Amino acid sequence: MQHNYKKINNLLGWLCFVIATTSYILTLEPSVSFWDCGEFISCAYRLQVSHQPGYPLFAMLGKAFSLLSFGDRTRVAYCTNLMSALASGATIMFLFWTITALARKLVKAADENSHQQQLLTFGAGLVGALAFTFTDTFWFSAVETIVFAISSLCTAIVFWAILKWDAKADAPGADKWILLIAYLIGLSMGIHLLNLLTIPAIAMVYYFRRYKKISFKNGIMAFLISILILAIVQFGIRGYTVYFAAWFDFYFVNSLGMAFGSGAFVFMALLFALLIFGIWYSIKHKKPLLNLALLCTVFIYFGYSSFVYIPIRAAANTDLNNSHPDNAFTLYGYLNRVQYGETPLLSGPYFDAKIIDEKEGPAIYRKGKTQYENAGKSMAYVYDHNTFLPRMWSTESDPYYAQNVQFYKQWLQLGDGQAPTFSDNLKWLFSWQIYQMYGRYFLWNFVGRYNDADGQQSTAALNGNWTSGLFDGGKHLPKAILNDVTYTPLYALPLVLGLLGAYYHFKRKKRDALVIALLFFFTGIAIVLYVNQNSLQPRERDYSYVGSFYAFAIWIGLGVIALAEIVRLKLNSKLAAYGSFAVCMIAVPVLLASKEWRAHDRSTKLTPHDMAYNFLLSCPKNAVLFTYGDNDTYSLWYDQEVEGIRPDVRIVCMSLFSGDWYIHQMQGRMNQSAPLPVTMPFDKYKEGVRDIVYYNDAKIAGNVELKDVFDFVTSDDSRAKMTLQDGSIVNFMPTKNFKLTVNPNEVIKNGVVAAGQKDKLATEMDWKISFNYLTKDNLAMMDIIAHNNWKRPICFTTTMSESSMFGLLPYLYKEGFVYHLIPFKPELSKDAQSPKTNSLVMYGNVMNKFKYGHFKTAKYLDNVSKTQFYLNMQITFNDLSHGLIQDGRPDLALKSLHKFDDEMPDITPDIDTAAQKFFMSQTAYRLDDLKLGNQLVKSVDNYITDQLDYNYELLKQNNNLAIDVRTVQLGMQLLNGMTDSAKTSHQTELSNQLQAQLKDYENKFAVLEGR
Repeated sequence: MQHNYKKINNLLGWLCFVIATTSYILTLEPSVSFWDCGEFISCAYRLQVSHQPGYPLFAMLGKAFSLLSFGDRTRVAYCTNLMSALASGATIMFLFWTITALARKLVKAADENSHQQQLLTFGAGLVGALAFTFTDTFWFSAVETIVFAISSLCTAIVFWAILKWDAKADAPGADKWILLIAYLIGLSMGIHLLNLLTIPAIAMVYYFRRYKKISFKNGIMAFLISILILAIVQFGIRGYTVYFAAWFDFYFVNSLGMAFGSGAFVFMALLFALLIFGIWYSIKHKKPLLNLALLCTVFIYFGYSSFVYIPIRAAANTDLNNSHPDNAFTLYGYLNRVQYGETPLLSGPYFDAKIIDEKEGPAIYRKGKTQYENAGKSMAYVYDHNTFLPRMWSTESDPYYAQNVQFYKQWLQLGDGQAPTFSDNLKWLFSWQIYQMYGRYFLWNFVGRYNDADGQQSTAALNGNWTSGLFDGGKHLPKAILNDVTYTPLYALPLVLGLLGAYYHFKRKKRDALVIALLFFFTGIAIVLYVNQNSLQPRERDYSYVGSFYAFAIWIGLGVIALAEIVRLKLNSKLAAYGSFAVCMIAVPVLLASKEWRAHDRSTKLTPHDMAYNFLLSCPKNAVLFTYGDNDTYSLWYDQEVEGIRPDVRIVCMSLFSGDWYIHQMQGRMNQSAPLPVTMPFDKYKEGVRDIVYYNDAKIAGNVELKDVFDFVTSDDSRAKMTLQDGSIVNFMPTKNFKLTVNPNEVIKNGVVAAGQKDKLATEMDWKISFNYLTKDNLAMMDIIAHNNWKRPICFTTTMSESSMFGLLPYLYKEGFVYHLIPFKPELSKDAQSPKTNSLVMYGNVMNKFKYGHFKTAKYLDNVSKTQFYLNMQITFNDLSHGLIQDGRPDLALKSLHKFDDEMPDITPDIDTAAQKFFMSQTAYRLDDLKLGNQLVKSVDNYITDQLDYNYELLKQNNNLAIDVRTVQLGMQLLNGMTDSAKTSHQTELSNQLQAQLKDYENKFAVLEGR
């Protein structure tokens, strides 16, 4: 019987793997995805160094999978995505075996006969594992190249392994499972640190199995020891090992004159010698617990050794080399994400705290030519007041401070000048950090979801919110929600079954249930408390909590047994077992698969790849392309580093350009791009030197040549410096008014513009910046512009903020997805404030070079594609058509509008895309294409009336918090504008219809307008 159980258990586990993996492969993204995926694939393919804290094992595994492309670079992303699909499928397999191991204990406790025991055990495993297969968050990571898929596999294996140990703990050699867990934990650090959070649950399994005197007091002690073990691994092994190695290296290099790395090598040799001695001692003196602890430490180090990859590849000067961590000091800062600053946990300031002083911290050391050099001291701000457990901790030093404060006040309904209290602090913790940024995600997966839009800002709005779907019929929901593939009501059935399973588990097996609860807590709420998110995030963060959802899926599986026991009170045991399994399978995994499939089928989507392609193809030859980060950069890196698209373009990410290591990299050759014209020697911008150059008005009349200002702020002459209050002597910026003398002949010679445009060129560019200090990225940009002499085109992505463009917007002309710096004379026409285009060049790029990412035919478009890049495409075509009309080419303008209509879908994801569609309709009317104009107006009208009708229902229900005031106001404005446009274009019937709608809605929302 035991052999039969084991065979069936193994086969069903592999069946789960096949079902899950097949599902993920069928819905796999065929190329690069948005966010970090482009960087991860690039770093894997060319074994480069990604952002902190490093993912070396992930990169090496990705490299192995990339080889499956057999030299076809366009297939690399698919192959690395396949790695995630296989890892996710394996996670489901281990989840099945985990559930059956726990379920078997329950059915034995229920005193069932062997056949029904097996049926319920396997039924629980199948329902729980397949339910998790099709959950929203896990599926999202399973079809793209991201660390969370393999991290989940690590979690699944270590938790399965501790249950294997638990079943065999009394057998000789059983502790090999503990050593396997230690090794896997060490390995997992090279993928993601989330796996460390399994340690408390694992430690409690060990305590319950090995200790005879189980009591509340001993349990608390065991729990505290588990937290200590977690801290030792996270901060001791992972962090302080490198810290002490750095100081050994410092002594060997600076005091003994030895080579870099010699001290770190000696430290590691001593460390392992000490561990080997300890193991020998534990064996000789028969101390099994000490022996196990030391062996586990060694195996964690074996796994952790993958991080040797980081300094090795950094020293190789790869193209992507974040922080250049080629020595122990830089590596320590890299691993501990020092560049992101510290997050206060137990003590710190609220957002209303004022900076009153700065205090010096430890010295900062960097690698010099022959020794480690002092780069100054780290500085910490002193605030006028601190508090216990600060959650709203954004302060004046944060570049997003004003935005954060506005959101805090909006969320907590604080008036201007009202100081936040500890009660407000706790309200923020529970209502936003725990509910909005964790509970909402949990409910997405097990209750249902309205759509995949970002919903961080409101608990009441539809976008990004959860729904069971049970009561949606009476809510008069917009068609934009109901008809979207991401509307996935789950009727709360997974939640109900999981809660039933949790209740039954605690009732029957309290110790096992407590272990699952610890896993659930530490991979969920504990992350919330530790990360301490201080305000709106760049995107939704549900992927961080996938371990918590994994734990809940175990209870979903055990819910099958709980339901069977309830049904058994009315029916016989056989019918109860079969019936419960069938009902649960249909009500949860089948339901999840049927509802979630369309929202995760990325198999026909290429928008991340093609949008990045359009950025690169918009650039002239040998261009310098300034980007900002995330979706402006990562996919570009992939296109260039992996597929070799436009290797002549130098991508400069401004969010990294403030690092001395990044500026230094830009001074070298990369792919087919020559070094950038950064003339500063490293000593002028290295860490601790000119980190900030403050503005001090020297009362200089007029504009000053940019090169002269640059020479002044980088001069070491004492006359170019000022003394600060703390006595330090620093450079300063004497003016904000710059000019750049232009030789039109050089501009033409270097092909910046066509010879026929020479008469439009200015002989001098004049501009002004608005900020009061220069950072290193500003300084490096000044250097490039001042010394480029028009030899290389300078471009900015059109999605960058104006503040990132160094005040150059008056001289930036759109040529597609980029602005090109061109010294045209300032435009004096009435349309001078509208976006400027180099229209014919832009037309050639957009019409002949652009790719459109299967926008129109894709089965599914993610939120970034639907909002950010669909909107960007709309703006691009609107600006192009407007520019062509200005330049006397209405024929080409009309062709461009039809190109958009041919290539892009008729979707309206939000009011901003509706506004752009309206602007396009105005241009169509202006060009006498009444059919296209009417088509666009009707599309906008359908969206607006859909939204206004829904918001009016909310108004009638006095549900004011849920009303989208911005959409209502802009929608009314757009209705008014479309009425006038249709009337002007003699579309009388349409105009009358719009006018009637406008009047109706003005009456309906009169109360709202009057508030």
